[in-house]
Amino acid sequence: MISLSDRHKAVNLIEEAVEAGAWAGNACDMLEISLRTYQRWTQEDEVKEDGRPQAERPAPANKLSLEERQQILAICNREDYRSLPPSQIVPALADQGIYLASEASFYRVLREANQLHHRGKAQALRNVAKPKGYRATGPNQVWSWDITYLATVVSGLFYRLYLVMDIYSRKIIGWEIHDHEKAEYAALLIRKACLAEGVTEKGLVLHADNGSPMKGATMLATLQRLGVVPSFSRPSVSNDNPYSESLFGTLKYTPAYPSKPFKSLEEARTWVHDFVSWYNEAHRHSGIRFVMPAERHNGSDHQILAARKAVYETAKQRRPERWSGETRNWSPVGEVWLNPDKESVLNSDIRDQAA
Repeated sequence: MISLSDRHKAVNLIEEAVEAGAWAGNACDMLEISLRTYQRWTQEDEVKEDGRPQAERPAPANKLSLEERQQILAICNREDYRSLPPSQIVPALADQGIYLASEASFYRVLREANQLHHRGKAQALRNVAKPKGYRATGPNQVWSWDITYLATVVSGLFYRLYLVMDIYSRKIIGWEIHDHEKAEYAALLIRKACLAEGVTEKGLVLHADNGSPMKGATMLATLQRLGVVPSFSRPSVSNDNPYSESLFGTLKYTPAYPSKPFKSLEEARTWVHDFVSWYNEAHRHSGIRFVMPAERHNGSDHQILAARKAVYETAKQRRPERWSGETRNWSPVGEVWLNPDKESVLNSDIRDQAA
């Protein structure tokens, strides 16, 4: 609703425009009000306050009376109904030939009486805060890791692939395959990865899911000793670890993935070794302008993308009629975010950095 002072300002502006020769309708359009509204405001000698907030309105005919609301509360608090939700109470009453109100009305009455709470032995749903967002502006700043299953020839038996990647370059930093999950295996993998990458300074962020290998005492002690900052996803929220999830999708849906289960640990390790070499050294990743993760990791992607841009610019100069606008964007991807907040999304070009 428009305040009285704003009404006066609008009327004065419209009257000035009309005196200058403008049509009142055009002046109203400029102020985003209708001509009929302006006429209603000026039909009396003075502009008055909006009377709608003070208007007396009759109570809705379908509104529950106080007695009906008290009856609903009394029934919901009966011994045989006190542990049931309205979705169970309303049909039970209907089976007895009783109708008091709709299920939605039952819920509304209980909510207003502060009686709509979780009941029963099952744990109530928790609102777990989204994990802290981390930004990577270069390699070896934010890593992501997870465990995925590899099928074996024995039904119900799986090998576990432990895999660590750098979210900035998408390079696979380290991997191991074992026949079961264990925090000690994860701790050893992280130590090897830090040694291979020469990570000596504190501050590296390692993000993982909420599984027991990720949060085991041995694993956490190793991270503390290495100066690595642990970060964890919310329970049962795979979107909090998108880079690892995307990598596992690439691994299992690549045409080279075996059509039959692995016969042994050695066979699984041999195949994953070849996959990691291809992924890091030959795979052009869509999330980093189709350069290879190893190139992005060592910084040579800038030179490669600059050369691509030059090729496109030359092609455009040779046949300009084939180009309706700018050439393809071959600028290097800048910062990469893990679980950014809304403000970071608005202030950064994160859409080009998808996993």
